[in-house]
Amino acid sequence: MQPNSTPSVNDSEKKEDSARNITDYYKHLSLFWTDLIHLMSSKPQALSSVGPMRAFASNSKKVSTELIEINESLMEFNKYLTEYYKQLADTWGVAQKKVNLKYPEIPQDIEQIEAFKRIWIDIFDNDFTELFDSEKFGENYGKLVSKELELTKHWNNISNVILQSVNLPSKEEIDEVYKEMHSLKKRVAKLELELKKKEIKNNAK
Repeated sequence: MQPNSTPSVNDSEKKEDSARNITDYYKHLSLFWTDLIHLMSSKPQALSSVGPMRAFASNSKKVSTELIEINESLMEFNKYLTEYYKQLADTWGVAQKKVNLKYPEIPQDIEQIEAFKRIWIDIFDNDFTELFDSEKFGENYGKLVSKELELTKHWNNISNVILQSVNLPSKEEIDEVYKEMHSLKKRVAKLELELKKKEIKNNAK
């Protein structure tokens, strides 16, 4: 008599580890070829290019590395985004079944419609509140936001490399200018208000 073959509890974790190992392998392989290509091409590029193109050629490895990192972050982001919508869809389906069991008949008049609306709102409010308060939802949503911030960081890094290559200010420098302009605008508005008060005071004398 053969023992029953039951799936291991850690099967899903093993699959995730396997997928992660494959991703890491291709990431390191891509970085290796990026380093090699950059080493082979940087010298001729530096000799043949001038101005912005020379600066961009010297920074091409940074862009390639950021693109590889973006691909990895995007895979993780899509995984958490899929889980996010799955949790919403599953909760919606369960709540709708509860509504159908609670009020199986189609409402015929205004009072029945209002009663149906109250039941629908109460059940959906309770079920989605439980979902949003659950540890599973919070953990997945936190990872989703974290990966989104990582993607934004990589895009900003690529933008800065391109902007610096053509001698344009980086995003951080532009943000600093905007902050200074906003501060100056507030100071000018304050001075104008004080000047207006003085004019009113002088006219009143």
